[in-house]
Amino acid sequence: MATKPRNLFEEVGDARKAVAATPGGIDRGTGAGRHWARIWLIVLAVMVAAIVVVGGLTRLTDSGLSITEWAPLSGAMPPMGDAAWSAEFAAYQQSPEYLLQNQGMSLDEFKYIFWWEWSHRQLGRLIGLVWAAGFAALALSRGLPRGWTARLLLVGALIGLQGAVGWWMVSSGLQGSMMDVASYRLATHLGLAFAILAVMIWFIFKLGRREADLLQARRSGDARLFGAATGLMHLTFVQVLLGALVAGIDAGRAFPTWPLMGDGFLPPDPFTLTPVWRNFFEDAGLVQFIHRMTAYLLIVLAIVVWRRGRRQANAATRRSFDLVMLLVLGQATLGIYTALMAAPLHIAILHQIVAVALWVAVLRARFLARYPLPQSIRG
Repeated sequence: MATKPRNLFEEVGDARKAVAATPGGIDRGTGAGRHWARIWLIVLAVMVAAIVVVGGLTRLTDSGLSITEWAPLSGAMPPMGDAAWSAEFAAYQQSPEYLLQNQGMSLDEFKYIFWWEWSHRQLGRLIGLVWAAGFAALALSRGLPRGWTARLLLVGALIGLQGAVGWWMVSSGLQGSMMDVASYRLATHLGLAFAILAVMIWFIFKLGRREADLLQARRSGDARLFGAATGLMHLTFVQVLLGALVAGIDAGRAFPTWPLMGDGFLPPDPFTLTPVWRNFFEDAGLVQFIHRMTAYLLIVLAIVVWRRGRRQANAATRRSFDLVMLLVLGQATLGIYTALMAAPLHIAILHQIVAVALWVAVLRARFLARYPLPQSIRG
C-alpha cells in the first residue's frame, strides 16, 4: 500500500494543540489575600514600632521592675481598689530596686512607674491578639496568600517568644542586689523587637507587589548593592544592640563630652571589673566608647554604600539610599547631642525613634536593591 507523501510544511507528532500559558497564573486567586495580609502586617508593624518606643520610655523612667510577676492573662487587669494597689505595692517593696534605691517611695510615685510597665505589657498582649485575630480571619476566609502560611506563623511565633524573653529580662532585676535588669538581656529583648520588625517590613514589601513582578524585578536587581546593603543592615543591628547596652546601665549619662571621653580618647580605667568580659556589659565608659566607635564605622560604611547606590539607574533605588544616608547623619548628630546633654528623657527617646526610622529605611533600600521598582526608560 502506497504511503501518502507528506507536505513539506505539515506538522508532525501529537496533533493536539498546545495549551497556552495563562497570563498571571502565578498570582491567580491571591490578590485579595495579599492585600489584606499586607494591611494586617502594617498594623502589626506600627504596633511593634510603638512598643519599642514605650519600652524605651519604660526603661528611661525606671519603671520596668514595678510589676514583679509574669501573669499573661490575669495581669491584663490593673489593680482595682485600694486593697489591690496596696498588695501590688507590697510586692514591689520586696524587690531589690525598692530596697536599695527607692526606699520611702509613696504609693502615688509607685503608681506612676506601674502604669508605664503595665502599658508596655498591655501593648504586647494587644499585639499578640491582633496577630491571632488576623491570622484566624485570613485562615477561616481562605484568604491566606499561597505559600505564606509558614511565614505568617513565624511572625506569631516570634511575638510569643518576645513575651517570654521580656519576662526573662525582667526577672534578672528581681533577685540579688540588682537594681536594673541585666543589660545583655535588655539588648536581647530590644534586638528581638527589631528582628520582628524587620521580618514584618520585609513581608510587607513583598506582599505589596505581585509574585510575577518580583520575579521580573529580581532580574534587574543589583546583587553587589544588595550585598552592601545587607552589610549595612547587620552593622545597624549591632549598633542597636550596643545602644541597648548603653541604656541598660545608663552609660549615656556617664561622659557628657565629645569628641573626647572626659579628658582623653579612651575612657579612664576601662578594664577594672573582673572577669574581663563584664567590662563590655557593665563598665559605663567602655560601653559608651564602643557605641561611639561603632557609630563612626557605621557612618563610613553608609557613605560607601550610598555612593554605590547613587550609581543606580533606578530613581527609586537611588532615593532610598539618599534617605538612609540622611538618617545616618541625623542619628549620629542626635547621638552626640544626647551624650552632651547627659541623655535627658525626651532627647534619648527621640534618639530611639530615629533608630527605628533608620532601621526601616535600611530595609527598604536593601529591598529595592534586589527588587527595583519598574520605571520608564526616561526614568
